[in-house]
Amino acid sequence: MAKKTQGKKNGVHNSAVTELEGEVPVVGMREPCPCGSGRRYKACHGREASKAVSAPNRPFQGFASECDIVAMRELVPSATAELTLNPGVGDGRKVTLATVLPMAYPALVRANGDILLGLQINTGSGDPSRDLANALQRALTTPHGEPVGLERVSTDSPPAQDLIDASEVLDVVVHENFDFWMDEEAELSDEVKASLERASEYANPTLKLESIAAGYWTQMGEKEHLRWIMSTPENELLNALARLHAVQEDSIGPDTRLVGMFRAQGLIVPVWDIPLGRGAAAIEEPAAEFGKRLASALKLSQPLSDAERRARSGLTSRQVTLRDV
Repeated sequence: MAKKTQGKKNGVHNSAVTELEGEVPVVGMREPCPCGSGRRYKACHGREASKAVSAPNRPFQGFASECDIVAMRELVPSATAELTLNPGVGDGRKVTLATVLPMAYPALVRANGDILLGLQINTGSGDPSRDLANALQRALTTPHGEPVGLERVSTDSPPAQDLIDASEVLDVVVHENFDFWMDEEAELSDEVKASLERASEYANPTLKLESIAAGYWTQMGEKEHLRWIMSTPENELLNALARLHAVQEDSIGPDTRLVGMFRAQGLIVPVWDIPLGRGAAAIEEPAAEFGKRLASALKLSQPLSDAERRARSGLTSRQVTLRDV
């Protein structure tokens, strides 16, 4: 049973805070919270579970594919990427990074010993890098064919960079569905089938652009967007975007618009609106051209003009932090 109460967070009243009586069912981070609040689990009852450990501002910093890892954790519904472990870790075991796993498990060990690591878990220490490493450590000692359950992660747990080859550039494969969950040697339980159906229901169509690094097209209802994860320092990136916006060179094609940006795991993610029906292929070349303009703007060091300062102020006012939405 659930009941709604009045709440206040960060100085803003929230009339849809819902309290659950009993244990919250296990669902994916991006799925609706079982309490009925209408918010995603990670922004509702999953929020309290992520405060045990003080996380670094950029928990995946040092990975060559930091931006794609953040995208897989925060943006992309279904994707995988094969990992290489550091010497002495895993003894040659095949390990695949995944966005989300059935029942929101942090890891699964297939019948043949292959390991799937999930980034989008319900609960954690507050440091997703340590959570990932902890799941990997436990998966390496879990019997074949078994899931790895949720566990509180302490500050003594190593970060993922200690176990996984951070220098490797990941080949991220975005999937249309969650068929990668399937194990030919195991039959899906009713619970896993239900989890598969829930995950598929709330997965927005998503594609990774080939012409740029860590750029992801998605369609959400009647809107299309490009969300481009960037590791450029925030102040430098804002200045460069402001310079381009002031001279109307910040689009990625006709009728597209840079609408703002958000923060995710310490990185900035600019977002463009795209006319419905245009699709990912049509913005490949314009996005690459914008990337060149952005690179040139990043090299400029002179003070911002009045128009550029106004553009920067507008961009700053349209920033949000992903974990809060």
